[in-house]
Amino acid sequence: MSREKINIRKMARPCIRDLKPYASAKDEFKDFDQEMIYLDANENPYDNGLNRYPDPHQLELKQKISEIKEVAVANILLGNGSDEILDMIFRVFFEPGKDNIIINTPTFGMFKVLSNVNNVHFKEVSLTPDFQLDVPAIKDAVDQDTKAVFICSPNNPTGNLMDEGAIMTLLELGILVIIDEAYIEFSGAQSWNRQLNNYNNLIVTQTFSKAYGLAGIRLGACYADTKIIELLKKVKMPYNVNVLTQQTALKYLENDKVTEQEIIEIISSRNKLSIELQTIGFVQKIYHSDSNFILVKVDDADRRYKELLDKDLVIRNRTKEPLCENCLRITVGTPKENNILLKRMQYLDAKNNENS
Repeated sequence: MSREKINIRKMARPCIRDLKPYASAKDEFKDFDQEMIYLDANENPYDNGLNRYPDPHQLELKQKISEIKEVAVANILLGNGSDEILDMIFRVFFEPGKDNIIINTPTFGMFKVLSNVNNVHFKEVSLTPDFQLDVPAIKDAVDQDTKAVFICSPNNPTGNLMDEGAIMTLLELGILVIIDEAYIEFSGAQSWNRQLNNYNNLIVTQTFSKAYGLAGIRLGACYADTKIIELLKKVKMPYNVNVLTQQTALKYLENDKVTEQEIIEIISSRNKLSIELQTIGFVQKIYHSDSNFILVKVDDADRRYKELLDKDLVIRNRTKEPLCENCLRITVGTPKENNILLKRMQYLDAKNNENS
């Protein structure tokens, strides 16, 4: 595909373009895997396995991720969860009090939080009734100060993938298109990181918290054009991914067969749970899911949420979100946990029928 590239450097905030990032000791001497005497970083010299600073560029971990995701190391940035990466994007590209972004509601709540924290105005464009991008409305919302559109695909809290053609259209608008793919492994779809060579205004964020089961170590990844990666590095904290996170991630990524099997089991459980939830009387609609959770419309979300909470089941009440009135978001658990959920919902359903 041949298309004109946009000027990424021009899109960055003026104060960032020529910013020189902090250079740590490990930036000056990079071959720190060698058997050397290190007296450069003011570290405690007594070895306990954690007394040295981590690799600030996470090269070994990036190389492993590069193999798995089939993305060049130069196109990868790692962060303390994808939240940190999204915050970097805000600080690099959006001028506080001037620029604006577009978010498509209902969507990942962190987009609004980061907008408010960074004093960046956000324009909300509602998804269509079938939870897809409203491209004409997004185009109408774009003005001279619009820098980006944020998309969550599969979307949270609705669970569905966004239409490929709609995203392609938005990529041609000449603004940044940031796609959060926290749940992509459960969808069966290819990541948009396969399109990096075609669109230099595309930024894809992913996490190792969901499919990889590593929420506790806080590791996120960004895939983008090298010019975007270099700009983001200007604001990255020197040692933002700690030693324990890097070591743990490498250990788990070496055994990708376990992750693959868990994904298969979660998808199977999701499909089974979607069918079985239809037998519950107070469940009115089960929305299609491409993620590891299911959005369920019930008769009274506030009531059903409290009833399940009283029975030691914690789910998310999304009834206050746009287009999600009386909707509950249920994470797919283990087969045992899913069975407990169904039994308790069946009990509440039976009790409800007795009292009607």
